[in-house]
Amino acid sequence: MKLFRILGKRGRITIPFEIRQKIGFNYNDVLSFTENPDGTSVTVKREKICDNCSQHHTEKDDEVTLYDFLNGLSAEQQRAALVHLSVMWAEQQTNMKMEV
Repeated sequence: MKLFRILGKRGRITIPFEIRQKIGFNYNDVLSFTENPDGTSVTVKREKICDNCSQHHTEKDDEVTLYDFLNGLSAEQQRAALVHLSVMWAEQQTNMKMEV
C-alpha cells in the first residue's frame, strides 16, 4: 500500500487512517521517528516510554499512551513536565513571531 500526504508548512503530517488502523496506532500513542541509513526515509514506531509507572494497560501490555504515562507520574513529576512543556511552547511562540 502506497499513500501520499503533503507535509505542511509547520512540518505536520497526518498518518493515513488506513495505516493507523492496520498498524494499530491510537490517540495519545508516543511515536518515535528514526532516519534510515538511505537518508531519504524514516521509520515510525510506537514506543513504550515508562517501565515503572503505574499505568492502565493498552491492548498490548508492552505499550503505553502518553495520557497513561503522564497519569503514572507523581504530582511533582507532572508539575516538572508541565513547566518544561510550557517553556518549550513559549519558545516556539517567540520563534514563530520572529519568523513573521
